[in-house]
Amino acid sequence: MKKNALLLGLLILTISLFSQDYNYKFRLTLKDKGQTSYSIDRPEEFLSLKAIERRHNQSLSVDSTDFPISETYLKKIEDLGGVIVAKSRWLGTVAVHCSDSAMVEDFKALPFVSDVLFVWKGKALADEPKVDSVKNYPASEVIAFGNDYGRAIDNIKPNNGQILHEAGFKGKGMDIAIIDAGFNHLNEIELLNNLDIKGVKGFVYQNEDMFSNANQHGLNVLSCIGTNKPMQFIGTAPEASFWLLGSEDPRSEFPIEEDYWTAAMEYADSVGVSVVNTSLGYNNFDSPATSYTHDDLDGRTAFITRAANRATQKGLLVVISGGNSGGSEWEKITPPSDAFNVLTVGAIQRDSIIAPFSSRGFTADLRVKPDVMALGAGSIVVDDKGLVDRKSGTSFSSPIMCGMVACLWQALPSLTNIEILAIVRGASDNYDTPDKDYGYGIPNMELALKLGQGLIAQKEKLKNATSDKKTRKLKNE
Repeated sequence: MKKNALLLGLLILTISLFSQDYNYKFRLTLKDKGQTSYSIDRPEEFLSLKAIERRHNQSLSVDSTDFPISETYLKKIEDLGGVIVAKSRWLGTVAVHCSDSAMVEDFKALPFVSDVLFVWKGKALADEPKVDSVKNYPASEVIAFGNDYGRAIDNIKPNNGQILHEAGFKGKGMDIAIIDAGFNHLNEIELLNNLDIKGVKGFVYQNEDMFSNANQHGLNVLSCIGTNKPMQFIGTAPEASFWLLGSEDPRSEFPIEEDYWTAAMEYADSVGVSVVNTSLGYNNFDSPATSYTHDDLDGRTAFITRAANRATQKGLLVVISGGNSGGSEWEKITPPSDAFNVLTVGAIQRDSIIAPFSSRGFTADLRVKPDVMALGAGSIVVDDKGLVDRKSGTSFSSPIMCGMVACLWQALPSLTNIEILAIVRGASDNYDTPDKDYGYGIPNMELALKLGQGLIAQKEKLKNATSDKKTRKLKNE
């Protein structure tokens, strides 16, 4: 009797999950990416010159993971009636939207598909009405302060980042991608009207508008880095250039957002971005069976974490918020902040004490996380009404740190992303005794600059010594 009741319960659950009142998204994992005419000898056909240059400067090779997925495969998926909403050349996956859950069997039957995973369920989305936004939020609404940074001095001072600016390194020539939610009213805010925006692209299916009727989270994040209004607000990399990429769907929380994020990261790579900030993380989904556990924080399991790993292997410097779960039952960092060779940032208060909400480490395989700390409690941001405000979260400690790291790399362009990461850790006040709360601690950017200059001098000395040795050997021969 109990067995029959259990079977009936499972049947009801299945009917509920895959009701025809809903639409679905599935992630198809491919056995391979199919035949291609692309060649690693002609990378300019699928990567920008800046992306190729970034690899070359760090002695990284273009390889088959850089090849796009076969158009033949994509067409066969579409011919079944699926709408492709995201794809990953790095991980060999295609995310598909459909209105009939039974299509999952058709996708599984494709000879080049090895696995199909449910990643989203929701009502069919109707066109949402657009609300006229209030135009032109003037800088006159902002009070001028007695220093160039305005209230934003609070953001940069704990890490001594102003030293980089005083040395002339403000992010010029550095392309930073911000993978986030919306940038509401960005094009109407006078405080942000002089940013160098190189491109804007949304990756969320049926939610492309990021400037009006949108979330302001990405706007707040961007302002921490890029604002450049002396005496009012100076961000941590005010002369950098930006790519604004939307991957967060605030309407629900499903694994499909990992696919959107991965597509955005691959796009950032392809256009030649150097540095990426993402103030996003995922562990708990609306479908509990797809949620992650603490054991998954091993740098290898979460889909989004594996994409972050691949990004660093392509020479990108990835800065990630550690998460705001410090005071919750979860407590730990959230994927993708458990990835290898990313800079995971926790949050401190203005007194340099850890913010209670800041997520803790370590990873499941006992690596140090978070890596470093920056101001995240009462961080200074620009809101979507054009006003300077305080907001809290590792969402803001991450971009604050990201801007400073971009300036540091500008000052030390011959170093690799991994070397910059090591320097920032090494310049932190808890480096010798890292723990699960502060990681390596609070970086001092003046010390980081000196460490970087020392490393460059050491590498140059080694290079000259090797060259001299070769010269003497040739003479002896």
